[in-house]
Amino acid sequence: MDILIKPLITEKMTAITEKFPNRYCFVVDKNAKKAEIKKVIEEMYDVNVESVNTMNYLGKRKVRYTKTGFREGRTSRFKKAIVTVSEGEVIDFYSNI
Repeated sequence: MDILIKPLITEKMTAITEKFPNRYCFVVDKNAKKAEIKKVIEEMYDVNVESVNTMNYLGKRKVRYTKTGFREGRTSRFKKAIVTVSEGEVIDFYSNI
């Protein structure tokens, strides 16, 4: 089971990282626990994790009009984790590219 799906790099998260330089955001598996997320981040990026905050997001409802009528559906749901690392430590997302 892959716990980390991808790092989340958006305008909102970039603004938070500029304000709090030791916080990073990841999209994680829906069933992942905070302790599991902490362990994986520490192993993968070689940093000390102070705290992990998680949020569950429901999929957005989408409706579109086609020739045959209205089509209704949802986008997929996901879980987001905001990870706070120790002071002075940095996670470089672009080093593995």
